[in-house]
Amino acid sequence: MKLFIKPNLILFTVIITSLTSSCGNSQKDEITNEELKPLTQEKMKKVLFVLTSHSDLGDTGEKTGFWVEEFAAPYYLLKDKGVEITIASPKGGQPPIDPKSESPESQTPATVRFYKDKETQAILANTVKLETVDQANFDAVFYPGGHGPLWDLAEDKNSIALIESFYNNDKTIAAVCHAPAVFKNTKKAVSTPLVKGKKVTGFTNSEEDAVQLTNVVPFLVEDMLKENGGEYSKGEDWAVYAVEDGLLITGQNPASSELVAEKLLEKLNK
Repeated sequence: MKLFIKPNLILFTVIITSLTSSCGNSQKDEITNEELKPLTQEKMKKVLFVLTSHSDLGDTGEKTGFWVEEFAAPYYLLKDKGVEITIASPKGGQPPIDPKSESPESQTPATVRFYKDKETQAILANTVKLETVDQANFDAVFYPGGHGPLWDLAEDKNSIALIESFYNNDKTIAAVCHAPAVFKNTKKAVSTPLVKGKKVTGFTNSEEDAVQLTNVVPFLVEDMLKENGGEYSKGEDWAVYAVEDGLLITGQNPASSELVAEKLLEKLNK
């Protein structure tokens, strides 16, 4: 029996010694939860979404607002990747949804998800007022389109100041479809339009003509971007098309909203 007990005792002693030593090292090198928190917070990206508060489609008697797909597709793409999103609008509260964006032919997987998502609908119903937002709390800003921004966000002093602050602090500004209208009055210097010399895109004149609103909107996105010195380009009408130039990412139409979000995500992950 001794011949078998001794090796087992020796082996048992070696194992215990090894485990004790290992446990000691683990305790020495252990990172506490409190030490991990700053690392987690530092890695989490925060994006501000800015939506229009304007609901009247000129003098037509019809309603407008933001385009659901242009909000939903980027929102879920970023949210599903762990991006923290805050939604703001000039007036706060529920921003108006363009009724035409709720038509059956305008639906996409992202909009279908949105209509079933009571949590996001509740968040959307309680957007924060734009005047209370500070770019220091975010890594980037995203402007969904719809015709609404042509009337309010293009002229809103808080939006203009916010965009200029993001730009001056080297943070990305993304806008899709009619939302590049927000660059109408933004400057990168006292008298230099922010988009001057930048590659940009936005809702085309021909697309505006196709929806028969050329004579209704206060200005045409394509014309404004060109007048402000932007190097405007476009794809086929209604085709997916987006352009990135430095801190600016712009998309041509509703179909381009997800591509704009993908480009934004790439920038955030660099």
